[in-house]
Amino acid sequence: MRTDYDVIIVGARIAGATLAYELGQAGYKVLLVDKGRFPSDVLSTHNLFNNSLAMLREMGVLDKLLATGTPTYKQAYVQLEDAVIKGIFPEVNGESECLCIRRTYLDRILFEHACSLECVHALQQFRVTALLREGEVVTGVEGIESGGEAVQYKAKLVVGADGRRSTIRSLAGSKCLASIPTDFASYVGYFKGFCQENEPCTEFYKLGERIAIVFPTSDQLHVVGLMFPLANADLASRMKANAETVFREVIQSGFGETSFALRFQKAEAAGPIRGLLGYDNDWHEAMGKGWALIGDALSFKDPAVGQGMHDAMYSARLLKEVLASHGLENFQWEKMAAQYESELTDKCQPLFQVACEMTRNVPYTPEQNMVNRLIAAHPRATSAFLGMYNHANGPGELGRLIGEMLSQ
Repeated sequence: MRTDYDVIIVGARIAGATLAYELGQAGYKVLLVDKGRFPSDVLSTHNLFNNSLAMLREMGVLDKLLATGTPTYKQAYVQLEDAVIKGIFPEVNGESECLCIRRTYLDRILFEHACSLECVHALQQFRVTALLREGEVVTGVEGIESGGEAVQYKAKLVVGADGRRSTIRSLAGSKCLASIPTDFASYVGYFKGFCQENEPCTEFYKLGERIAIVFPTSDQLHVVGLMFPLANADLASRMKANAETVFREVIQSGFGETSFALRFQKAEAAGPIRGLLGYDNDWHEAMGKGWALIGDALSFKDPAVGQGMHDAMYSARLLKEVLASHGLENFQWEKMAAQYESELTDKCQPLFQVACEMTRNVPYTPEQNMVNRLIAAHPRATSAFLGMYNHANGPGELGRLIGEMLSQ
């Protein structure tokens, strides 16, 4: 096995596998490593809006994902206090359907898709322990292989695609540029026998201090997310002791006047309820001398905005374009980093800011309730609201439209 590569990617899930495929297609020699082994699950809401499906189709992997039988959807039902927003996600790049596919399928299929390329070599159960350096420039990794042997691999660039607790980010010394702690605990479970009222859709509820999210997913299941304030220590303690029972109690008490709560009574858990007790919405320095970050290693944001999967794929594809425009020889790290940071900021920062707002447990003001009712009542505003989430338009476009409506 060779020990010298163009790019080493640490983390082989959606961000890392996407980058490995894109670079392999371009002829780069890639080493893709992961501390785990596929297929394996990970705590995630794993939703892909139709703009992300457009990227998957361009990669030639969408048909493999659809072959799992995971249902697609194109509608949303959003209840924000007394405002009910119902509509269809705007089409993006010819794609109208969204997909919430389980990570056991998604990550394995993307990993195998990347590894099918001759330029991509993969190592599973490989744990990075250090970065190699020549002066200030990162030149490779040192790690432990599955058999316990310590080895070194060299590359012109090392990429951290290893999640929100990224080892590469820490070893590289990437600066944290923004960090907004959430006010919520977040729990996720899979359920069978949950029926939606019409065709498959995503459901989102924010009533008082509680949030619930539903997506149709693989294996004839629905994934249900539940969020409540971290400050409710008694509830968090009870959830630890008996997660499913308390999960159901919170849904019935918090959303009891909705059809969601009634339909959920008939659903049966298809596995354990898993939770995340506190997290930061963060944004880190994206590139330095010999290293770069993509996906959650770069920026983790509140799962309620559903942007993690898109940002993983987008940052991977953007990094490939940055490398293509500068080449792999005689790196101009400052120029490359500036281009990468600038384009990431333009594309991903608006919804990062939305996530930072959503992660705060602050009641809607009377003015915001009025705006939500306005969005619900006008199809153009509904389309622009849903279009924020699939990048058909930005939050600014929705704000301008609301301003026009209020001024009439």
